[in-house]
Amino acid sequence: MDTPRASWLNTTHDWASTVDLDHLDHIRKNSAAFAPGGILQLVLEVVAYAVDEAEAGHGGLCRITLYSDGSVAVADNGRGTDTRLDESGHVVKKPVMATKDLRFFDNPDAPFLPDTHIRRGMSVVAALSTWLIHTNRRLNGSWIQRYEHGVPTTDLRPFADDLTTGTTVHFLPDEPLRTASNTSFDDLARLTQSWQHLSIEVDDRRGTQRSL
Repeated sequence: MDTPRASWLNTTHDWASTVDLDHLDHIRKNSAAFAPGGILQLVLEVVAYAVDEAEAGHGGLCRITLYSDGSVAVADNGRGTDTRLDESGHVVKKPVMATKDLRFFDNPDAPFLPDTHIRRGMSVVAALSTWLIHTNRRLNGSWIQRYEHGVPTTDLRPFADDLTTGTTVHFLPDEPLRTASNTSFDDLARLTQSWQHLSIEVDDRRGTQRSL
């Protein structure tokens, strides 16, 4: 884009911000309020962004993978997270993990997720995850970045394009959320099917375990 960063339109997140530590800390101190649905809600928060892409006519496929270590990966074939060049030629990604979603977080009229809990945004997932790895594939480049409780612990690490686009969010919810979770695999499969614009597949790699 090569235009002044201050001129970029804020639609979902504030481009002028990078990491909002107070926001992330607020979520962590009030996890029961911001993630009353536990791990299931975190998964739905991520899938909702794939739904946004599908409803806008981009992508339409999503794969949820449940791992034996308690982590979850959500991958879609949308356009990938917006990444731009500023006036100095520096790569800037939209701060979806580490700042509030302007559409939802402080909005009493924000939509509800299929589990009947209000949508807050991706920062809730990042803040309440021991680690999160964000893999992004766009037409203008691909990269990966790691977070711990919403705070980036690496820079953007480029990798070779494979001529596809999409986003993968792989995260490990904090241990208290994993311990308290009693949501069944069937609940996840049922609730995600309520989104009509997105075709969702659930891949359970946890052996005989059937709760999230």
